[in-house]
Amino acid sequence: MAETIADAPSASHADRPRAFWAAYGLAWTRTAGSAVYLLAVFVLAIVSISLLMPLFWAGVGLLVLVLGLPLLVLSLLVARGFGVADRFMLGLTGLPRIAEPEWDRDPEPRAGFWASLSRPVRNPHYWVYLLHGTIVSPVISTITFALTVAWLSVSFGGLTYWFWGSFIPRGDRDVLWGDYVADALPLLFGGWSGDAVEVALYLVAGLLFAFTLPWVTGGLARVHHAIAQGMLGRWRSDDLAAEVRAEAAARGAAVHAEDVALRRLERDIHDGPQQRLVRLQMDLAALERRAANGDADAAAELARDARGHAKAALDELRALSSGVAPPLLQDRGLSAALGAVAAGSPLAVHLDVDPRLDEAVTPEVARTVYFVVAELLTNAAKHAGATAATLKAALRRTSTGAPTHLDVWIVDNGRGGAVVRPGHGLEGLRERVAGLRGALVIDSPAGGPTSVGAHIPLAAPTT
Repeated sequence: MAETIADAPSASHADRPRAFWAAYGLAWTRTAGSAVYLLAVFVLAIVSISLLMPLFWAGVGLLVLVLGLPLLVLSLLVARGFGVADRFMLGLTGLPRIAEPEWDRDPEPRAGFWASLSRPVRNPHYWVYLLHGTIVSPVISTITFALTVAWLSVSFGGLTYWFWGSFIPRGDRDVLWGDYVADALPLLFGGWSGDAVEVALYLVAGLLFAFTLPWVTGGLARVHHAIAQGMLGRWRSDDLAAEVRAEAAARGAAVHAEDVALRRLERDIHDGPQQRLVRLQMDLAALERRAANGDADAAAELARDARGHAKAALDELRALSSGVAPPLLQDRGLSAALGAVAAGSPLAVHLDVDPRLDEAVTPEVARTVYFVVAELLTNAAKHAGATAATLKAALRRTSTGAPTHLDVWIVDNGRGGAVVRPGHGLEGLRERVAGLRGALVIDSPAGGPTSVGAHIPLAAPTT
């Protein structure tokens, strides 16, 4: 045991040089890309300031006229283009990708020409991109460009001076600066010629600059990356804006889906139970007349017809109510309700349901999933000519086991060809799922099979 403990530090010390050289080698693999970026971004910065400054100040000067606002908006759009190009070129450095900002931050876009035209003016990202393209990037790029050129020049020039140095014209000089160095440092260069001293010093400088080149170019690239992350990247408020817009879209989809469902329910009631009840009312009136005339046989026949119509109307009302909120779903949960739908379907349904499904879903999610599954199985039997289907409901979880999404898949062996058309059933199902911030994915090639998946995010569990 003592030997094992004693050997552990030496092993860690032995790994440090290997780790250093591995990191150094990785830095070298990114040096070329970083150098190209640092040189190219300087050109991009000069072009951007040359275009953005005239455009912006021309727009500001002409704001009193109608032409000023379009020029100002154009300068913001051009600034966005230069910023996107900068973020794209940063990919050469091997540094992490910078997320795209939220360019449409209005939860409910305003209508009208001037509202649409002035949308970039109301978005702070455009102004930050303009600031980056006119001031920040030109200043930083000039500094990093000068340092990059200096390091590349000394690195490659110093390492190759022994070759190209002899081609430099000497003119009338009899004494080289290497002679002064040899005279000043006789212990190091005593007896050396001036040319030899120059070659040696250039070589040492080239080795030093070349050795540090990966760190210098990498560090300068990280400076650009950090600035771009803060100015050209995604802000925390962008996530909030996207959340608000997604909530607004989900709310609109839910309202529209409920409106369509109510209209469909109203039509079904009008075409089904209401007609039955009207007929029942007429039969009861006729029964009353027959009873008053003493015609017992006719009255009995009308009573039997009325009872049949009443039973049919009651069955239709139960069927309609089960499509809205089936009692089994409320009493025993989504798993049991899906099992009942599968058992009552004319298809041979293979059921695969997560055993902990009922613990994770909310009543709103359960009702939507039940309705979607029932409608899809009905469509598969009625329109696709399917004879069998697979119904799978699974929970997606985090590494800690918390459920995040509910995935429901229905795959049938029908003839396929299902498409989403406005005002039709699949469009209504997609809007129902969108009302819960989910997505409905449909894959139905001609000839089948048809695969429909509903992916619904689940609310974080409360503690």
